[in-house]
Amino acid sequence: MTRRYRYLKMLARVRRKKRKLWLSNSGDWQWLVSKPTSVASLNRLLWRESVPSLSFFVMLTLSGVISTLGLLAGSTATVIGAMIIAPLMGPIIGIAYAIAISNRRLMKRAGLTLIWGTLATVSSATLIAGLLGLQPLTDEILLRTEPTLIDLMVAIAAGAAGAFAKSRKHVADAFPGVAISVALVPPLSVMGIGLSQFDQDVFLGSTLLFVTNLTGIIFSGILVFLWQRYGTLQRAQGGIVLSALIMGVIGIPLGLSLNNLLVQSNSRAQVDSFIRNELPISSKAELQGVDLQQDNGLLKITLNFAAPPNAITVTDVTQSQLFLEEHLNQPVDLILRVVPVEEFLVPASPRAILHNPDSQKVNP
Repeated sequence: MTRRYRYLKMLARVRRKKRKLWLSNSGDWQWLVSKPTSVASLNRLLWRESVPSLSFFVMLTLSGVISTLGLLAGSTATVIGAMIIAPLMGPIIGIAYAIAISNRRLMKRAGLTLIWGTLATVSSATLIAGLLGLQPLTDEILLRTEPTLIDLMVAIAAGAAGAFAKSRKHVADAFPGVAISVALVPPLSVMGIGLSQFDQDVFLGSTLLFVTNLTGIIFSGILVFLWQRYGTLQRAQGGIVLSALIMGVIGIPLGLSLNNLLVQSNSRAQVDSFIRNELPISSKAELQGVDLQQDNGLLKITLNFAAPPNAITVTDVTQSQLFLEEHLNQPVDLILRVVPVEEFLVPASPRAILHNPDSQKVNP
C-alpha cells in the first residue's frame, strides 16, 4: 500500500509540473496553424499549371534537352538540373485534383497538356540523340530501363508529397524536391534515345518507368486531395479504381524485375566472396575486379587479374572454370583477363641509363 501511495504521489507531481510547463509556454498561436488552401485558390493554381502555354513548352523542351544531353554524357548533376526546371508535375497533379473533385474540363485540359508535353519531350530527345549519334548507352540511361516496385513506391510517395505541397502554401517550397524524387523527364528522354537507336528494350523499359511514375502520382494525389476534403470519395471512385487496376497490371513486371534484382544482388555478393577467398588461381595473381551476368540460367563471370607475364596458363583458366561449375552447381561461362605487371626502376643518376639502358627495366 505504501509503494502504491508513493507511485500515485509521484505521478501527481509529474502532472503538476507538466501543466505548469504547458501554461508557461502557452499563448494564442492560432495564426501559426496550417490550413489547406481554399478551393478557389487551388483551382486557379492548377488551372494555370495545366494550360499548355508557351512558357510551359519552352521550359519543358529545355528540360528535355538538358536531360537528354546529361543522359548521353552520363552526368548525374545535369540530369538533376533538368528535373528541377521541368514543369510536367503541374498537369499530373491537376489530373489527380480533377478526378478528386470530378471536374471533367480540368481533367481534359491537364490530360491534353500532359500528352503534348510528353510528345514534345520524346521528340526533342529523339532528334538530339539522332544528331549526336552516340551509340554506347551510359549507366544513367540503363538505370531507367529496368523499373521495379521500388520506383512505384517512390512515385506514390512523391505524388502524395506533391498534392500536399499544392494544398498547403507553407510547404510549396518543397515542390522542386518532389520533381527531383520522381524524375519524370529522364524516362521520356530515354524513350527518345531508344527511338533514335531503334532499341526496343530501352524504349519499352523507359515507357514502363514513365507509366509507373504517372500512375503512382495520380493515385496517391487523389487520396491526398480527398484527405484534405477536396472532393468526395463517391465522385473520385472511378479514377481510384482505374489507377489501382493499372498499378496492379504494371505491378506484375515490376515485381518480377525487383525479384530478379534481389536474386542477382545476393548471387553477386556470394559469388564475389567465393571467388576472392576460394578460387585457387587467386593465389597466383591479384584479383582486380569481378563482373557477373545471368543469362537464361548461364552464369557469365568475367575476372580481371594483375599478374606477371606467363604467371597464368590456359590450364589454370580451364581448371578455374571447372572449379566454379562444380562449387556453384550451374553452368559457368568464364572470361579471364590478365594485365601484365611490369616494374620500372630509374637510377639516381640519369647518366647511368645512357651507359646501361637495360637497367631501366626489371622483370618481377
